[in-house]
Parts: sequence; C-alpha cells; structure tokens
Amino acid sequence: MDDLQSEVEIPRFFLCPISLEIMKDPVTLSTGITYDRDSIENWLFSQKNDVCPVTKQVVLDIELTPNHTVRRLIQSWCTLNASSGIERFPTPRPPISKTEITKLLKDSKNLNNQMASLKRLKLIVLENEKNKRLMESVGAVDYLTSIINKEKDSMMTSSSPAGEVSGSVTGAGEALSILYHIKLSQTGLKSLFGKDFVETLTRVMQRAVSYESRAYAVMLLKSMFEVAEPMHVTSLNPNFFMELVQILNDQISQKATKATLKLLISVCPWGRNRIKAAEAGAVRVLIDSLMDCTEKRTSEMIMTVLDQICQSAEGRAELLSHGGGLAVVSKKIFRVSTLASEKAVRILYSVAVFSGNTRVVQDMLELGIVEKLLLVLQVDCGRKMKEKAMEILKMHARVWRKSPCITFTFI
Repeated sequence: MDDLQSEVEIPRFFLCPISLEIMKDPVTLSTGITYDRDSIENWLFSQKNDVCPVTKQVVLDIELTPNHTVRRLIQSWCTLNASSGIERFPTPRPPISKTEITKLLKDSKNLNNQMASLKRLKLIVLENEKNKRLMESVGAVDYLTSIINKEKDSMMTSSSPAGEVSGSVTGAGEALSILYHIKLSQTGLKSLFGKDFVETLTRVMQRAVSYESRAYAVMLLKSMFEVAEPMHVTSLNPNFFMELVQILNDQISQKATKATLKLLISVCPWGRNRIKAAEAGAVRVLIDSLMDCTEKRTSEMIMTVLDQICQSAEGRAELLSHGGGLAVVSKKIFRVSTLASEKAVRILYSVAVFSGNTRVVQDMLELGIVEKLLLVLQVDCGRKMKEKAMEILKMHARVWRKSPCITFTFI
C-alpha cells in the first residue's frame, strides 16, 4: 500500500489515527474517535492503556462500535481504485458482544446447557485480550465462581474418595479454567477474597477430578495473593498448605510447581504461615525436589521458600530431620546462582545460630559445610553472604578448629 499511496491520494479519514494505514475494520470508541479495530484493541487491551489516543480522555466503556458508514466508504473507494492495484477489504466478521457473552454466562448455569456454554466461553476468552476484558466487565466472575462454589459444596457433602466426585465437576473445571484465563484485573482478583474463594480453591486442589483443575486452582491462587491484603494472608487454614505441598509432591506440571513456589514465597513471611508450611511437610518435599532440580529459577524459588520456613523452629527441625537436608542445601552454594548461594548461606546461618547443638555442629563439619563456608570468605561474592559465613564460623570455631582438616585463619 505504501507504493500506491504516492500515486493515489487516500482520504485522510480513511486512515487509522494510530497505525496511519487504511482501516480494514473501523470502530468508534466511546470518545467518538474512529480507529482500526486491531490498532485500538492492541492499544487498550494488550498495551493496557486506559485513555483515548487522540482525545486523551479516560475510556470508561470499552465497547467498540463498528463504524459501518466509514467501512462502506472505504470499500467503495477501494473498488473505484482497483485499476491502481488497490484491493477491496472484505467485510469483517462481527466480534463477540457483551450481550452474547451475558447470554452464554446465563446458559452456563443451566445444567442442560452448561458444558456447551462453558466451552464456547472458553474459546471466546482465549481469542484475544479484548474478550477477556469484556468477560470481566459483564460480571463473569460472579457467574463462574457460583458454578465452582456449587461444586465445592457438593465436595464437602460427598463421601466419595478424592478424585472420584462426579456430576458437575467437569463444569466446575471448565469454569475454573475460564476464570484463570480471563487474567482478572487487580480489582477482580481482590473481589474473590470476599467470596471465600481461597477455601473453595483449596477444596478444588484437594478433591478435583483432574490434575488440570488443581493446576488452575493454584495458579489462580498465586494471582490472588499477589494483590492480597495482610488480613487475607494471616488467616490461612493449615489445609491450604497441605494441598500446596501435595501439588509440589505430585509434580503436576512445571507451571503448577512454579506457581506453588511463588505462592509460598508470598505467604510464608506472614504470621504463623512458616510453621503451618513446616507442619504440612513442605521442607521434606522441597529438599527432595531440590535433589533432582536442574532448572535455575525453580532452584532459586525452592531455596527462597526453605530460607523463609527455616526462620521458624519447626522448619529448622524438619530440615535437620531430613537425611540429606543440610548436605543438599550446602551443595547449592556456587552451583546454581548468586541468589541460590545467598539463600543457602542464610539457611545454614539460621540452623547454626538457633539450632546449632553439638550433633548439628559435628554434621556440618563432616558434610564439608565448614569448608564451603571458608570458601565463601575467599571468593568474590556478596558482602552479606560473607558476613553470614563469618558469623557461623566464629560462632563454632572452638569446636571446628580441633579438626586436623580445617585451618582457621580468619580470626
């Protein structure tokens, strides 16, 4: 079109104010300005801008109205200039509307139409960012959470073993998948706390019929707790931590594992959550995972969670009761990344300071941890890491300097 533009004068109002190209699907924003649909949707939904590019007014209504008059004028102009090599744009397919989405949501509450409606809604959500925002704006959260909550209630009254609940479980799984893929706004995510949705998703993780539903549950929880208020984080049920540990243990998927680790990182600094995580068996599962982990970011997150949990007496006790706890942690020093090394030294510091009895101190010597800490002092690494290593060595120097294999020259 650029070559032709020098030969054929294109009417200015045929051009999109964003792309400066002829509009294939002109739509009018609530501010009265017409844009090409692809350009304005990318501006509003992919780039997450909330103002009209031309007027700079805040866009409160994201509904885009097709400008049929301009489209027909453009198509006619293209036809008249066909001899110049200009092709006529086909009439675009009508996009999904708020009315259609609302009808599908209502139909999804009818068990006879539920699965067909939910599958159609899922396709709509996955199509583009604009559909995600439309879905949220018409109240999809209420419809979808009501379906999932009904399933939670049936789970609580069912005597079936975990994973064998029947009936509307599949519908709830689809609803959960849609809710996750909407990628709710911060306001939408916060609204879920008011629906007791943490308890609901905990129950889904415990009793869901599929690994996929459990994965969506933990990934949605991760998003929720990224915007959570302190009161939501300090009152978590022990079952919440038990189910997170089970997901790590089951190794559902890499995405679910990372979401679970990020979720633990966000909640463990608060209140008694470190103790709850330790009592749920998190330390054992994390150490076992760390043994076989080859992925850098996952290793870093595991070390971060371990560092948080080991700041509690219960966490340190679990680490020391694991046959390979201290050894696995110390081996990560200088083998993964700077962050992982720093976390490993912090864990060893917590153990040495608060749980450093005679047996632990001797184990640290026999496992080569003392030599590793001496190495930390000699290499180029972070100041805080060196300070922690120095404090550990000074604290137990009286015992360790008796070893013929260790030479202390730092005091």
